[in-house]
Amino acid sequence: MTICSLAPRSLVLAGAFIGVFSFGAAAQQPANPPAAAAQPAAPALPPGSPLIGRPADSEAAAKLAPVAPPPIAAAVDKLPTAKLKVPAGFNIEVYAAGMANARSLAEGDKGTVFVGSRLVGNVYAVANKDGKRSVKVLASGLHRPNGVAFRNGTLYIAELSKVSKIDKVEDSLDGPPKLTMIYDNLPKDEAHGWKFIAIGPDNKLYVPVGQPGNNVLHDDAHGQIRRMNLEGTDVEVVARGVRNTVGFDWNPETKQLYFTDNGRDWMSEDVPQDELNRVTKVGEHFGAPYCLQGNISDPEFGWGHSCSEFTPPVGLMGPHSASLGMRFYTGSMFPKSYKNAIIVARHGSWNRSKKVGGDVVVVKLNKDGTVKSMEPLITGFLEDNKYIGRPVDVLQMKDGSLLVSDDWNGAVYRVTYGKPKVAAQ
Repeated sequence: MTICSLAPRSLVLAGAFIGVFSFGAAAQQPANPPAAAAQPAAPALPPGSPLIGRPADSEAAAKLAPVAPPPIAAAVDKLPTAKLKVPAGFNIEVYAAGMANARSLAEGDKGTVFVGSRLVGNVYAVANKDGKRSVKVLASGLHRPNGVAFRNGTLYIAELSKVSKIDKVEDSLDGPPKLTMIYDNLPKDEAHGWKFIAIGPDNKLYVPVGQPGNNVLHDDAHGQIRRMNLEGTDVEVVARGVRNTVGFDWNPETKQLYFTDNGRDWMSEDVPQDELNRVTKVGEHFGAPYCLQGNISDPEFGWGHSCSEFTPPVGLMGPHSASLGMRFYTGSMFPKSYKNAIIVARHGSWNRSKKVGGDVVVVKLNKDGTVKSMEPLITGFLEDNKYIGRPVDVLQMKDGSLLVSDDWNGAVYRVTYGKPKVAAQ
């Protein structure tokens, strides 16, 4: 199957210049007026820069830019756990710390929790032995190893442009493991190049490819979700019109794929909203970059298209909230109302004057699979319009508890329900 064919693109540029001359006014001007001082040209932004498209004449927009996380992980006694709020009956505690830029999560057969990163090139392993947890750097020197997935003893790691695996990974936690590349036919764009990956109920590996910039027309190799065999073979595109998904999971009842998708920047502070989408058939198109949040034509690329051409989202997740990791909750620890609901980590906005997100929410569905409600599960990561933590991914453990990663602090938290246990003195 050929995935990387270029899509046609045409742009029509038109300009009109009108000169107005007044003889009387011109006669009063000196013959050779002094030339105005030339303004230095602004340096060109690199391809895919998130600042491309920022309004040049807006003082408010000029203050907005991506929020860089601290360069190192926070010490345990500096974590904001005491400031995080959960509903009555829930408890939150530190599960593991000291993992700079902790991002995507996966659990092994023996209870090892694997943690990817986006900026530092590490994949971590949180090992459980004799009731004690220890953090190890499983692999280092990788390029954007954001995505991790586990199946039958094998860990899959998605870097910017390739996917590799480590066989029998839980037997190799104390030594340098061997990474075997299984797939490398991926673009190398840095913009939206980091990947969340997961293995579906069809036992196939799902790998997204984001748009190579904020809001762009792109070739057929971008803006999609692919799936493949666990050996990296038989690749097909299952969804198109996807701007940038960093989280997906399958409905435990219908087996349909749901995914979060981040909306474009610089259109306004309040639109478009991030989306929660559902794939009902292979090859569906979800609108980007032509239609936004299912009902707004993009002002740049929407001409000639109707939003009715595309599959609308099943729910909206807030403007620029950076909705990332998500999982259906299938455990029995939480109250029954959480059963088969979707738990979503909202990383939080950077291109809004008043930030939104920076929380973990519970999305409950109607019988038809659309969104019924969205309510908070964890709040407190956003304080006085500044981040003290940023949730990235969620993971249901085998006992029904929930893990939440925080790349701002380099930590993973654990959420439980019921009377908290008191350690023996």
